[in-house]
Amino acid sequence: MFENKLEELKEEKNLKSKDISKYLNVHESTYSEWEHSKIPIPTKRLIELADFYHINIDYMIGLSKNKITIDKATVIDLKLIGERLKTTRKKLNLSLRNLGNELNFSFSAFASYERGEKLINSEILISFCEATGVSIDWILGRTDY
Repeated sequence: MFENKLEELKEEKNLKSKDISKYLNVHESTYSEWEHSKIPIPTKRLIELADFYHINIDYMIGLSKNKITIDKATVIDLKLIGERLKTTRKKLNLSLRNLGNELNFSFSAFASYERGEKLINSEILISFCEATGVSIDWILGRTDY
């Protein structure tokens, strides 16, 4: 798991964990575990947190040192996400099976993400983006690059 910047972001805004957990409607202990990278943050919650802070997810979770302001609220478009996952995989000339083997996850689950049937699991998303060098924010439609 990556060293995220949630604690730093919280302190910049002079907030407490209970403030953010209330905003997200999650238990404070759950938020604390996310903040300290003890459990993975679900993809939907990554988006909500990034929207709350108006920043890129790549920076928020430590995949990038570049902090980008994103003011628009994210609309989750499963078809767009699926297309971007598939486009990236095909540019690397990887089959679903090869990708699954390479990154140690179910290729059939990844196929369902590519078809836009469900939102990609955050752990798989992070592994995929780290391995391919593609932005999580681009995959999720938060940026155009």
